[in-house]
Amino acid sequence: MFVRKAMMVLYRVCWLVFVALVLVGVLAEPLLPFGLTFVPAALAVVIGFTLSRSGPKEALGDRPAVEVDPPVTGRWSALNSPADKVPSHGTHVYGQTYAIDIVAEPETGDGEPPARPPFRLFWPVARRNRDFPAFGAPLLAVADATVVRASDGQRDHLSRNSLPALAYLMLIEGAVRDMLGARRIIGNHVILDLGEGTYAVYAHVQRGSLEVKAGDTVRAGQEIGRVGNSGNTTEPHLHFHLMDGPDPDAARGVPFTWRGVGVPANGETFTVDAVDAVDAVDAVDAVDAVEAKDTVDEVVAVDAVKAPDRAGERGVRDGRPGVVGGAG
Repeated sequence: MFVRKAMMVLYRVCWLVFVALVLVGVLAEPLLPFGLTFVPAALAVVIGFTLSRSGPKEALGDRPAVEVDPPVTGRWSALNSPADKVPSHGTHVYGQTYAIDIVAEPETGDGEPPARPPFRLFWPVARRNRDFPAFGAPLLAVADATVVRASDGQRDHLSRNSLPALAYLMLIEGAVRDMLGARRIIGNHVILDLGEGTYAVYAHVQRGSLEVKAGDTVRAGQEIGRVGNSGNTTEPHLHFHLMDGPDPDAARGVPFTWRGVGVPANGETFTVDAVDAVDAVDAVDAVDAVEAKDTVDEVVAVDAVKAPDRAGERGVRDGRPGVVGGAG
């Protein structure tokens, strides 16, 4: 992991040196001959390509997926799913080999437009976050865990779901964020230590919405924050993935599956019942209570143990295709 971290740092330094040389050459006397100015950029491209192609050895094998609870409730649609390709986002960088993006897709009546605004060629260039049903949706802990990183100070920017806005994101904003580091790519975020060398990443969280801080312990199903539109993203959505370390710069991706849902494919919608999510938390508390009292009635103990099994079936995949759009 140290080598990967060092290469990520060198990658960003090369880009920053290139930008500095260009600015000096434009505003004052060039420090180097014109051709040599591009050497740091070329080196950065080589390092970036190497890192993006270098993933976990198990990426093309049969590594078993880690089963966790879904991080949301309601009706959602999947984008950039590892069910369709690995690496799902076209790169192994930031430990996102098996990452998935999900957007809220609430049901609408017959003849009504979709609740989620579609991608437009030119107008409107950008939309406010409240126009998207995912914005502000609760995020739930996928397992009992310890919070290792929690940050929610970055702003939620306007959407980038038009051609001009997407071009700006891809050519300018995304490049700048990449040079500034993983924190600016994933935006506001929470990283949970699930134990046994597995960490869960929630990216693009809403500014000021976090209910937890580093060092806190959380229970499966507990609300930890809300969906936002911070970082390198086109619209409010959740970017979720598992990795083998707490630092996205050094970690490698770990495959996952959501209990009762699996791994939805691109455009596939799935529904998670909010009532059952609450039941799952209550069930875990019931089990703890049973274990703490040796004299508890045997029937109560059996019911408490069975409750998590019922909660494990709380996800439903309805198989209806969603609208696939860009989400970082």
